[in-house]
Amino acid sequence: MGTAEECLHQFVEETDWYNGIVLDALVPGGSWKRLPRPLQSWLRNYIGGTALYLVSGFLWCFYIYYLKRNVYIPKDSIPSNKAMLLQIIVAMKAMPWYCMLPTLSEYMVENGWTRCFSSAVPHVIALFLVPSHFRTHILLLFCEAVWTANIHDCIHGKTWPVMGAGYHTIHHTTYRHNYGHYTVWMDQIFGTLRDPEEEFKKAD
Repeated sequence: MGTAEECLHQFVEETDWYNGIVLDALVPGGSWKRLPRPLQSWLRNYIGGTALYLVSGFLWCFYIYYLKRNVYIPKDSIPSNKAMLLQIIVAMKAMPWYCMLPTLSEYMVENGWTRCFSSAVPHVIALFLVPSHFRTHILLLFCEAVWTANIHDCIHGKTWPVMGAGYHTIHHTTYRHNYGHYTVWMDQIFGTLRDPEEEFKKAD
């Protein structure tokens, strides 16, 4: 284990490497290196995040809606192309803001803010409470982004005990049920669970 200065130097080198992978391909002549470091990080996160969103979204739609249609969700629940396009537009509007999260965490690390309790962002706090490799942190943020998109797409699949979109949609309609982030178990324990299947039966 190196000193704090050595670790910080290694961290900066690694983020520079990530910046180079993404930005060298798009910004000619390395002119991006003259930008402030937070802007470099944000630009890398925005470009990389947008590319990952579009590629993973395409693969998800191809697998779930085409290759495995009617396996995970009913045929009449597959969204139209227009609905998917609207979802993409919403995501693109949110992407610049969402990309500020890893940018903020990088800025905090590079400035030695290793004990920040005022932030409300769990992943940023967790980075300093539970030491982890930077790539692990970025991977967790990416997985969280995929999960967040999944539970907000309003498509109910057979996902028990996972807190899928059907459960989470009820949360956004009552704000008193289905608080769980990943599973339904805590809501079952505290009596706040509402099953979307039962809601569908009531509607019929």
